[in-house]
Amino acid sequence: MVCLKFTHVRLLVKNYEECFRFYRDVLGFEVGWGDEKSMYADFKTGEGAVIALFARTHMAKAIGTDNLPLDSDSMDKLCLIFRVESVDEQYQSLKEKGVQFIDEPHDRKDWGIRVAHFRDPDGHLIEINEPIQFEPSS
Repeated sequence: MVCLKFTHVRLLVKNYEECFRFYRDVLGFEVGWGDEKSMYADFKTGEGAVIALFARTHMAKAIGTDNLPLDSDSMDKLCLIFRVESVDEQYQSLKEKGVQFIDEPHDRKDWGIRVAHFRDPDGHLIEINEPIQFEPSS
């Protein structure tokens, strides 16, 4: 049986550096990965829960919505992330249930994962992913 394992919420932020400082300095979350300049970071929030920040423009480019204005209501502001054993198998299973995908499964070597994206009926962005192994380019 193919199953989804919820891993974290990714907030797609307009002002990455300000949001990074807010979650780190104001709310006091420990940084798990990233810094003020990395355009992606995640924060440990206790009990295994993770909040991640990602520059909204970077996510938009990854799913092909970077033509939308940054302040547009159509621009995604969050992404639910699910780890799966096989993106390809989960993709096929969900397609058979009528899910319309934004993209086909593909490797994002710069992210270290294989991914595919779709939306729930209310339009929220959802990502399924699995870790990949790759050889760094020489």
